[in-house]
Amino acid sequence: MDFALAEEQQMLADVVGRFVDNEYAFEARRRLAATTQCWSSAHWSTLADMGLLALNVPEQYGGLGASPAETMIVMEALGRGLVLEPFLSTAVLGARLIGVAGHEARKASWLASLAAGSLKTALATLEPGARFDLWNVTTTAKASGAGYVLNGRKGVVLHGDSADLLFVSARTSGEPTDTAGITLFAVDAKATGVTVKGFPALDGQRVAEITLDDVHVNADAVLGTVDEGFALLEWTVDHGIFALCAEAVGAMEKLADLTYDYLRTRKQFGAPIGKFQALQHRAADILSAVEQARSMVYFAAAKLADDDTRESHRAVCAAKAMIGRSGRFVAQQAIQLHGGMGMTDELSVGWYVKRLTCIDMTWGNTEHHVELYGAYL
Repeated sequence: MDFALAEEQQMLADVVGRFVDNEYAFEARRRLAATTQCWSSAHWSTLADMGLLALNVPEQYGGLGASPAETMIVMEALGRGLVLEPFLSTAVLGARLIGVAGHEARKASWLASLAAGSLKTALATLEPGARFDLWNVTTTAKASGAGYVLNGRKGVVLHGDSADLLFVSARTSGEPTDTAGITLFAVDAKATGVTVKGFPALDGQRVAEITLDDVHVNADAVLGTVDEGFALLEWTVDHGIFALCAEAVGAMEKLADLTYDYLRTRKQFGAPIGKFQALQHRAADILSAVEQARSMVYFAAAKLADDDTRESHRAVCAAKAMIGRSGRFVAQQAIQLHGGMGMTDELSVGWYVKRLTCIDMTWGNTEHHVELYGAYL
């Protein structure tokens, strides 16, 4: 398999890399994370002007119709800078879900607004007490007239407090842990009965708790088919997990670079500590872990480009499991090699470790995805 980037892909990587280098120096990122919104509206407009928000919008709706490989390239670059803007929630999850399952009468308008940066989305699927099980849905959607009435709670919704449109999984039939009977709905975040409480996560990203209290939606709010939304939800989350894995590779790569620089400059006993063979072995182990993770993300990108959802789901589970293990190893080694400074917020190392920790816990940790992968064998 040829892992070399095509000319257009290399140009994309260079453009996003320059944006990250120019706008996401560590101190600038720290100041941004300390604001109420935790991300920059100016940066969001820049991403729209660069065409990155249209990356996963189908070509027939004015987008770029990119493959998973392009998403991987962008997310890896964003991971190197720990970018805070809601790119994953909107430009990956939102664009792909609307593109394949949005109501035809509203699809063009939604996608155009999304690409322009005026529409932000969030996937509200996990519930309190459900851990990582997408099928554990107690939020209900009961038919009412020409639409539905939604009631329930959703937890830890990534960028839920900045979203204009929420994609909500709700049960239209069946028992709380059945995969059948789940339907996806597009819900206006400002609709009557929707309560959104946002708060910062460990890594500086924004998440939200969302309550739905007698929220009325029309029939055209349904994404896909009534009672058959689980496969669509799983497909969407797989694309989100894949993007997170690519982001984690970028974060691990930057964390490794910071550690190598420290080994070259920190002196002990009159010599850089990188000259000590034991630490050289650790540096080599870090590089090996990063490259293993990168290989699994490339594998997942190839499988997601195919139409075999079973194989792509297995590949994403394998990639998420490997990312969790590699991320934990690289984070532990980076902190150890930096000494006590690696634990402080004043050093960027600690923030990369926090982000890798949160990525591991998003939509299922390593153990969860090992279990899922085993179930598919």
